[in-house]
Amino acid sequence: MDSFGRLLRHHRTAAGLSLRDLASRINFQYSYISQVERGERRPTRAMAEACERALAAGGALNAAFVREGGGTDMRRRTVLHAMGAIAAAPTGDRLVGLEALRHGLTAAIDINHDEWPDIVAAYGRCYYQQPHDQVMTQLGRDLAVLQHQIAVDQGERRPLLLKAAGQLSVIIALSLVASGQAIAARRWWHTARRVADESADPDAQIMVRAWDVVNGSYDGRPAVQVVAVSDEVLPLLDGRASAATCGLLAGRAQALSLAGRHAEAVATVQQLARMAEQLPATVVDDVESLWGWPEHRLRHTESWVYTHAANYRRAGEAQDRALALYPASQIRLRTQVELHRAAALIRTGHVPDGLRLAADLLDRLPTSQHNELVRSVARQVVVAVPDSERKQSPYRELLERVRS
Repeated sequence: MDSFGRLLRHHRTAAGLSLRDLASRINFQYSYISQVERGERRPTRAMAEACERALAAGGALNAAFVREGGGTDMRRRTVLHAMGAIAAAPTGDRLVGLEALRHGLTAAIDINHDEWPDIVAAYGRCYYQQPHDQVMTQLGRDLAVLQHQIAVDQGERRPLLLKAAGQLSVIIALSLVASGQAIAARRWWHTARRVADESADPDAQIMVRAWDVVNGSYDGRPAVQVVAVSDEVLPLLDGRASAATCGLLAGRAQALSLAGRHAEAVATVQQLARMAEQLPATVVDDVESLWGWPEHRLRHTESWVYTHAANYRRAGEAQDRALALYPASQIRLRTQVELHRAAALIRTGHVPDGLRLAADLLDRLPTSQHNELVRSVARQVVVAVPDSERKQSPYRELLERVRS
């Protein structure tokens, strides 16, 4: 990446100007400009802005000045201007303007303080604890502010903003999958990948794709397609243990199960278990957040894989362990694991018991927690029922619950 001095020389010579020509246009000594171009002196904010205007550099000189650490004041004024503009714009949502004003106040106090990691962490916690429509409403407002900041910030803070945008895009995509809006979700997964790639943060790149793979088992995509997506991401893992890498392996194991490749699914879940052992305690102990990787996620994946592979002893052990670990706030995920148990009962010949369990689970689950993920797992219970039992009323009643 070019320094400010090299960029200044490039734009000056491209404009056909000598040092003295530029000096006369910006009212700075030509000797000072020469020293800046050679990297012997640092430019001032006033000089950077004057050169930007005189050479019409398209923002490149201002960005270079900010990138090299000389632009704290410029960044503050840029952010204040951007937030002031969005706060004053007729957005149709008063709270968007208020949030923009709040960010502007933060920038006015301390431009080096960045609260987006804290905002992303908060969304990771409330994802499981608040209704998705509430989460989506506030998230839309925050992204309106964040996209404006990204548009105006070309400095060293930009990668952090892009990473936050990628993570928040994941939450939107997850919520769309849960509400059954698969087409819209696919668009947001695409945007999340592009934003994460632009951030150049390896963990963000893996994390976005990991959640895409996990949700591929619920959004109606062919299993072979989801496995192919996971194949593309595997080279990025590089043996690193993180919530993102564990998430990718979990999603891949589930997709392999749906594709009927049970031996590979079991091998992948065993690889996942070994990687989970390497996770730091801070990641494992983050049981209430979307961004952690607590033990119950491993057991949930084992329950899925071993149920599909007809290893019901191992599936039952994983289910018991998962149900003991799930926090009270994650009743939907508890229900999904218990639906795995219902499918196992049906496949082992206990059809009435499995159908009764599945129906009771759906009836007990609060209406606000019924979403496409639960329906997808419930459909797997329905599919497990043999044809000879499909004329019985318990089957028809469960089918009606799943459809409704």
